[in-house]
Amino acid sequence: MSRRVVVTGVGLVSPLGIGTDPTWEGLVAGRSGVSEITRFDTSDYAVHIAAEVEGFDASDWIEPKEVKKFDLFVHYALAASTMALERSGLEITEENATRVGVVLGSGIGGFPLIERQHSALLNRGPKRVSPFFIPGAIINMCSGLVSIRTGAKGPNMATCTACSTSAHAIADSLLYIRHGYADAIIAGGSEAVITPMPLAGFASMRALSTRNDEPERASRPWDKDRDGFVMGEGAGIVILEEMEHAKQRGAPILAEVLGFGMSSDAFHISA
Repeated sequence: MSRRVVVTGVGLVSPLGIGTDPTWEGLVAGRSGVSEITRFDTSDYAVHIAAEVEGFDASDWIEPKEVKKFDLFVHYALAASTMALERSGLEITEENATRVGVVLGSGIGGFPLIERQHSALLNRGPKRVSPFFIPGAIINMCSGLVSIRTGAKGPNMATCTACSTSAHAIADSLLYIRHGYADAIIAGGSEAVITPMPLAGFASMRALSTRNDEPERASRPWDKDRDGFVMGEGAGIVILEEMEHAKQRGAPILAEVLGFGMSSDAFHISA
């Protein structure tokens, strides 16, 4: 009989709030996190809206001198992972560290940092590119830094499958726990690419909604009048745990993960 896997903690950084409770309250109230982009001037763009995270201070989660070394998506992941662990009550110690893994992903990774360092290269030359550029922007730094900060020494992986990234992270984690590679895994994903180049790229391929006059109604994935998706950002992390392991430590059991489906329609690069 395979090991059963449950969710014992959730951590969220979203356009509806910093934390799981504020995000849930926003969902229950029917609020939309979509509004006009404030990060940069979009007057030359066909798209002026996105779902931005507001009020996030990375220094609340990482030392101020360390903040600039890592991209925003890494900051979000660290914050959400910390919240999820606190909710779960899971303590990572020397005794259980190798049985706790981290599987986090990102669809694109550190684009804000890439843009800043590219500008530094073009305007000031190669010697002004930060030595933290590569480790601060690569997708697997998401799971890497969370591992370093929490002490989790079990399986450590980074998924990168576009919109399916976080779902695949949870699916992989489920298998790791079921097969006995870990007793608990910090799983999920993080994204933060509301910057000029990604917005221009997605707009150029006509993938984004241009419902600029009513941003709160622009995201309508199953509506017959859908005209594209809305870029968003944030992080969603769950603590997955083998059921008996969770019960033994009196953890809150929020849900059980029964399985997943994986397939490809083998059709088109974006459709």
